Amino acid sequence: MTGGTTGPPTAPNAAQPTEPFSRRLRESTREVHDRAHRSSYMSALLDGHLTLAGYTALAEQYYFVYATLEEAAEAMTGDPVGAPFVIPELHRTSALVTDLDRLAGPGWRERIEPTPATRAYVERMREVAFTWAGGFVAHHYTRYLGDLAGGQVIGKLLEREYGIAGPGTRFYDFGSLGSPSAFRTRYRALLDEAPWDEAERSRIMAETVAAFELNIAVLDDLADAIDTHRAA
Repeated sequence: MTGGTTGPPTAPNAAQPTEPFSRRLRESTREVHDRAHRSSYMSALLDGHLTLAGYTALAEQYYFVYATLEEAAEAMTGDPVGAPFVIPELHRTSALVTDLDRLAGPGWRERIEPTPATRAYVERMREVAFTWAGGFVAHHYTRYLGDLAGGQVIGKLLEREYGIAGPGTRFYDFGSLGSPSAFRTRYRALLDEAPWDEAERSRIMAETVAAFELNIAVLDDLADAIDTHRAA
C-alpha cells in the first residue's frame, strides 16, 4: 500500500461539536424568563384582571424601551457583527405610536414619563447596545423573540377582553415577517453563526439575563398601580 496520510487520525473519543449558542442562550435565560411571565403585573394582565388603562401603562413604558433599542439598531447598521440583526420588520416603535394614538389619545407624548425602572433600562441600553454588537444582540433577543412568542397571547387578549383590533394591537402584528417559526429558525442561525468566541458568548448570556431583569423591574413598577387599574 502506498501513499501517506494527510494528517493525524481522528481519536475515537474526539470531542463532539459544542451545543449551539442559540440553545445555550435560551437555557441560560429560562429561569428569568419564567419569572417575568409570573410577575404580579403580567399575571394580572393575562388573567384579564386589568382595565384597558392598565395595559396602556405597559405600552407607554415600552415606547421608551423600543425607541431606544431601535436607535441602537440604527447605530449597528455599519457593524459587521451587529448589522445582520438589524431587521426592520421587527421594529415596533411606529406600531407603538399607532397603538398609543388609539389607547392614550391625543397629546400622549407630552403626558407620559418613564418609570424609574424604565429609565434604568434605557440607560443600560445606551451603555452597551450602541457600540457593542453583543450587547445590542442581548437586548434585541430579549425583546423581539419574546414579542414573537408570548406577546402574541397579549395581542389576542386585547381583542378578547377589550374588543380592540387593528390600532391598539399593532405592536403584536408581525405579519410582515411571514412564518414566525421560519423566522425563529433564521434568527437562531444568526446567533449560531456569529463569530463570537467563548468569552464573548458568556458576556452576551450575562447581558441577556440582565436585560430580562431590567424588564422584570419595569413590570414591578407597573405592579405598584395594579389596584388602580384592577378590572371590576
